[in-house]
Amino acid sequence: MARPEQLLNLEPPNELKFKGPFTDVVTTNLKLSNPSDNNVCFKVKTTAPRRYCVRPNSGIIDAGTSINVSVMLQPFDYDPNEKSKHKFMVQSMFAPPDCQDMEAVWKEAKLDDLMDSKLRCVFELPSENEKTHELEMNKVTSTSLKTETSMMTKSTSSSLDDLDLRKVMDDCRILKSEVQRLREENKQLKEDDGVRMRRMPQSGNPMPSKNIMMKEEGPATRMIAVVVLFFILGTIVGKLVL
Repeated sequence: MARPEQLLNLEPPNELKFKGPFTDVVTTNLKLSNPSDNNVCFKVKTTAPRRYCVRPNSGIIDAGTSINVSVMLQPFDYDPNEKSKHKFMVQSMFAPPDCQDMEAVWKEAKLDDLMDSKLRCVFELPSENEKTHELEMNKVTSTSLKTETSMMTKSTSSSLDDLDLRKVMDDCRILKSEVQRLREENKQLKEDDGVRMRRMPQSGNPMPSKNIMMKEEGPATRMIAVVVLFFILGTIVGKLVL
């Protein structure tokens, strides 16, 4: 009895192409479609199992649906003079009503029920034009990323500098107005002290002298506060400059 033809549609149907360089994992995709009205079990095998990783390598494809299989070629030293002898085989069969144990299903399968398709592996190296184009694309991408990063950095730095500058200017205006107010208060206090001194008798009570000293301490304390504020302002400006 002749074996039935493959029910699954394979894309690509005959070859699996892997494009180098092969210094890293190279992946190609195999699409399996089930055009029938029944569920189909499938299994993917290769003549070089240590060189490839297949995900998924087996399973069930429901009626009228498809699945993508990733075939990953592991890195190796490619010799263009050596022809690839690697092959893949896709086995399939109609899924039985109960498919809970797939391993047992494949062990108990009859040869007459199995269908298979074979694909050969083809290794290709990129052409010089493709290499040049890829290098140019990488350069453009790298330059674009650097430009965007630089613009974002400058924009952020400029925004921060403007905010700090406005803050310093506001602090300067506040300190300037505070100094002016303290000068006016100091001037008024001196005038008041002069009036009191002229009104005091020469041999009067020594207590007013104490009051005068206390009044004079007020402006001195305020001046110290102003010095402290200027010191803080100088520190802020120094940080901005650095």
